[in-house]
Amino acid sequence: MAVSDDSKLKKIVADARKAMALREQTYREQALKMYPHICARCGREFSGKNLRELTVHHRDHNHDNNPPDGSNWELLCLYCHDNEHQRQLDAQQSRVESVPRPTATYNPFADLKSLMNKKKE
Repeated sequence: MAVSDDSKLKKIVADARKAMALREQTYREQALKMYPHICARCGREFSGKNLRELTVHHRDHNHDNNPPDGSNWELLCLYCHDNEHQRQLDAQQSRVESVPRPTATYNPFADLKSLMNKKKE
């Protein structure tokens, strides 16, 4: 192996280690180290290749709230994570729909009977 090949290999390895260290600092990597690889909703276990299907859900839905103790995180599978966010959207929508809306006051047939009686006369 030539010297230049050796230095290229060392650079690749160093870059890979640096990238791994940066990934480990992300909240996902922290959560994966902190919690068992099980969906908190359905209980499905994850390992190996299917570990990528396990996501970190922010309990307060604020992705900037990442306390180091992981208290705002829970691990959810893709399906349960989608379901959780859909439930939140549905709840928001129902709150919007429950706001009283003004009702129509105009009644186009209010005087229909008297109009019909006038026509008969």
